[in-house]
Amino acid sequence: MYEAFYNLREKPFAILPDPGYLYFGERHTLAYTVLEYGVVHGAGFTVITGSVGCGKTTLIRHLLNRMDQDVTVGLISNTRQDIGELLKWVLLAFDQPYDANDKVALFDQLQRFLIQEYSEGRRTVLIIDEAQNLGASTLEELRMLSNINADKDQLLQIVLVGQPQLKDLLSRPELEQFAQRVAADFHIEPLAADELADYIRHRLRVAGREEPLFEDATMPRIWKATEGTPRRINILCDTALVYGFSQEAETIGVEIIDEVLRDKARFGVMGGHGNAAGSMGPGAVQRGPRRWVPGASEEGSAGIDDDQAARAVLAAMFDRKK
Repeated sequence: MYEAFYNLREKPFAILPDPGYLYFGERHTLAYTVLEYGVVHGAGFTVITGSVGCGKTTLIRHLLNRMDQDVTVGLISNTRQDIGELLKWVLLAFDQPYDANDKVALFDQLQRFLIQEYSEGRRTVLIIDEAQNLGASTLEELRMLSNINADKDQLLQIVLVGQPQLKDLLSRPELEQFAQRVAADFHIEPLAADELADYIRHRLRVAGREEPLFEDATMPRIWKATEGTPRRINILCDTALVYGFSQEAETIGVEIIDEVLRDKARFGVMGGHGNAAGSMGPGAVQRGPRRWVPGASEEGSAGIDDDQAARAVLAAMFDRKK
């Protein structure tokens, strides 16, 4: 829609994971360093966590694109607590057909596969995305699989990627043995305020535009509304470009950002369901220009300003998808 108008080859703020747009700020650089270290140096378990929309999957896809030929990678992305026969999922991740239903036979098949890969000079890495959905019993099964080794070499390396709930899960007393196997770990925080402008410029450059497009004055507003979460930033910036195009605005200023946020707060499908930073509880209603917290009297309730309302709306768009 707006690509030609703004001299872009493609949409710079798409929300699908695209390693070509990965921004290596301080946090993602450290996260990738830990991830790469764990894989290259044979860590039994590597754990990467981060909130929804922080770029974990994009980081994994970047790693997959850079894997050497001597690494065999299996990926499990559709996780849930009742995942069922874990061994079948692991074999499926490595494109290994199976006929048996007996656990002993399945384990034997996986072990033979790992030994074969090792004998041919290849390392085997299993990556599990959305690992916070796994139950404690499944994680214990994974720990047992990590016991397959040859002398000093780990035949199966496992990378767990998940939301912050994964940290809580691994802190349970019954998973202490598992936690002690984690050799490399990192939690990705949202972008810092001073990284936002560079993040936006980076995505615009990848999409083909060198000239500034978002005015400097918009940066504090965007960061407050998105709290530095990359996916929220992308949605806000993409929508702002649509608004700018419709107004034939050469650059995106504060007025356009404010208009987007007001419209989302007023007309957004999930407006009123967020709870960002405690600013807007479920079921909050609007009365004129002020927003009210249910259960408080009209006289005593503090009005929630547009910054808080905007954060609530954008938070709701993702937090309900957890």
